[in-house]
Amino acid sequence: MKIEEIKTIVKLMSDHDLTEFKIEAEEYNLCIRRGGSVPAQIVTQVAPAVPAVAAMPAPAATQAAAPAVAAAEVAAAPAETIDSPLVGTFYRASSPEAQPFVKVGDKVTPDTVVGIIEAMKVMNEIKAEKSGVIKEIAVENGQPVEYGETLFVIG
Repeated sequence: MKIEEIKTIVKLMSDHDLTEFKIEAEEYNLCIRRGGSVPAQIVTQVAPAVPAVAAMPAPAATQAAAPAVAAAEVAAAPAETIDSPLVGTFYRASSPEAQPFVKVGDKVTPDTVVGIIEAMKVMNEIKAEKSGVIKEIAVENGQPVEYGETLFVIG
């Protein structure tokens, strides 16, 4: 199951105020639960041939209103981000001795691997899925990350 499909399911659950969603298929089982004060949870059990996915949707983000700017000022374009597609532990390199996949100033393409997230004892390569230059690294190596959390800022 692709992350975009999971995002769609989570949005539909939110839109229709559903508290639980389950789907069982030959290659995976997916159970998503939402509760009042408990954050939503997604747990996926996957057959050995399919990479495991565990994700926790972040609460709906609210954008703060930008302060008013003078007519002569030109607003800068908002920076794009590379966000975590799942919950887990983020690693910048394939091993402690290895060089990081990317560093500030590196150019990335949609297929560039920018890090690894360990989820349920499975190492998941994270690709940029966008083109640009790494402007900021928002998380530390070995830091736990949430679904939707910003990993990198690109420009």
